[in-house]
Amino acid sequence: MTEIRVIKHESVPGCGSFEVQFSDGRSSRYYYWDDLPAPHLNPDAVDSRKALEKAEAFARIEQDKLDQA
Repeated sequence: MTEIRVIKHESVPGCGSFEVQFSDGRSSRYYYWDDLPAPHLNPDAVDSRKALEKAEAFARIEQDKLDQA
């Protein structure tokens, strides 16, 4: 059975990513976040709460697809 995990990466305090990782070898998907009050280093970054919500929603959708197969 394929396992889907959401992993938090925080290389710099206050910004990082959530990785949606698949155990079947598919490429991971990353959701970048930045909670620092300065301009974002990555223009696609959102705050950590929104990034986690997006990562978990994507993981749930992918798990549902696997469960139905």
